[in-house]
Amino acid sequence: MWSRRKKIKPARVDTIVGRNTVITGDVKFSGGLHLEGTVRGNLLADDASQESVLILNQGALVEGDVRVPRVIINGSVEGDVHAFVHVELAPHARIRGNLHYTMMEMAAGAEVNGSLVRQSDEPMRLEHLDVPAENARREVGKKPAGATEAAPAMPDAVTKDS
Repeated sequence: MWSRRKKIKPARVDTIVGRNTVITGDVKFSGGLHLEGTVRGNLLADDASQESVLILNQGALVEGDVRVPRVIINGSVEGDVHAFVHVELAPHARIRGNLHYTMMEMAAGAEVNGSLVRQSDEPMRLEHLDVPAENARREVGKKPAGATEAAPAMPDAVTKDS
């Protein structure tokens, strides 16, 4: 009721690939694709409006890379996943590859065997870095005037009476 989370529109499905279907080769789609079978190739969204969504059902398998704006995974992907807007990993999701995401939801039980790489449209801010001035760079390695080298302090010996 008082949630601040942005509500995601329900996925519109235009194409369904059935459980016993095997597709060999790259698949380009726009709109919604619901996959229950196997794709041996890359899945690519052909949609600049970022409305395309891919839904991988439990038991679905993709042997290749996935490049879509929005994806819901409850099956397996053997390749890299690039989700430009949103990725949801359901409990049976299995990814063997890197996951590139902007916003991610991950349920307990989901697995990613690879790197999680957050993508952002914002430019990297560097104001938190302390960049030394030119003079400080030249002074590195010089001793202050009048400084002498002191021997490192040795810890006092500790004995234990028996």
